This record gives sequence, C-alpha cells and structure tokens, in this order.
Amino acid sequence: MQKIITSWHSPSLNKNMPIATYGHYGFALLLIPTAAADYLEYERFQLIDALAPMINAGKLKVFSIDSINRESWMNTQMRPEHKAIRHNQFNHYVFNEVIPYIRTHTSQHTMVYTVGASFGALHAMNLFLKRPDIINGVISMSGVYDLTEYTKGFWDEQVYYNSPYHYIPKLTDEWYLNKIKASNHIHIYTGSGNHEDPASNRKFSQVLWDKGIWHDLSVWGNDIHHDWPTWRKMLPMIIDQKF
Repeated sequence: MQKIITSWHSPSLNKNMPIATYGHYGFALLLIPTAAADYLEYERFQLIDALAPMINAGKLKVFSIDSINRESWMNTQMRPEHKAIRHNQFNHYVFNEVIPYIRTHTSQHTMVYTVGASFGALHAMNLFLKRPDIINGVISMSGVYDLTEYTKGFWDEQVYYNSPYHYIPKLTDEWYLNKIKASNHIHIYTGSGNHEDPASNRKFSQVLWDKGIWHDLSVWGNDIHHDWPTWRKMLPMIIDQKF
C-alpha cells in the first residue's frame, strides 16, 4: 500500500498540520480522529489494515488528519468562547486547505466523504452538513450530534452553528438543503453496548427525516461497544455494502 505523510503550516490554525495518505486511486475518505487523537490514530488501531484490501484494489484513497480537540472542547484551561473560535478555525482548515489538497492529489471530480468515530463522528457530520458543495457525504460511527454534550453547559451562537442536532431543524436555505439531500451517502451507525448512545442517534435521525433528508441509520446490538473493534468491523462493511 502506498503511504505518504506530509505537512504544512496551516494559515487557518497557525500551526503545522500533518496529513497521511493511503492508497493510489479511488474515491476519497477523509478520516477525522476520535476525541484528542492524531492523524495516525486510525493506522495504530488497525482500521487502515481493515480497509487495506479496498485501498489496494483502488476502490478508495484515504486521507487522515490531526484533531485539534485538545485546543478546543477538550481543553479545560481555555475560556469556552475561545474553544468555539478554535473549532471554527478547524472547520476552515478542512474546507480551505484539506479539501483542496485532496482534490490536488485525486481529481476535481473525485467524490470526498468525511468519516469519524466518537467525537470524530460529530465533526465528520458537521463538516459535511456545512459544506455539502465540496464534501459529498459522511460516515459517522458511534457519535452524538449535539455539541452541548462536549461544551459543559456553555452555549453561544458558535455552539449552535456547530451542533447539527440544533441547526438542522431551523435550516431553511434551499440551496443547502438540496445539496444535502442530493447525497446518497449519509451513514449513521452505532452500537447499543458499553458507552454507546443509540437514543441520541435515533433522535438525530428523526431530525434529518423531519427535513426530508434521506440517510442510512443502523443501530447494532448490545454486544457492540464504543471501541475500535466495532469501528474496524463497521467501516469496511459500510464501504463494501453501500459504496
């Protein structure tokens, strides 16, 4: 498998940001780390190995980036409004730097899908819903889509605009709605075991249905826990069966 690691100084984040690329051809998966992890997390926990047959076959090309959650919602030393600012800077980094990088290293017509597990699932969903013109769909595993789960009671306009559970019900702009609805790949998967929250996934699913947004919700059983063995099973299955 071809693997390339590069980095650049991000104007959006004012820091060096690495990115790992796996594969040589196919549609693009952009992996968003869980919680406070880094761009090599998916490789360390063998999810890249689980995708290897499809990567090597040229079905997909994987791009993996760093999280900045330790500089935003998981940083206990920051003022909450500053955490929200940093979250938005991360969004801008993805939209204005990472997506163009992916286009340069695939093609202008390559489909790009965000993927995340745990906190990364919220980021992946939020990034797609905010820019469905440049991101073509999303696979979110074991997530919650209410940002207040992470804000420790803080609420402002920026929390609202990064919390899909809150802003989607009030979204009336037909341009955005039509772009979102045009995606055939909105996949929301979760287990029902330890540390999973299937109720939150069902609630967010209903929010999407209420706006006429087709999606794929799959809630697995009580033996499916919030951990890497789950995601190593889920993601290859979704790619194999849905793409």
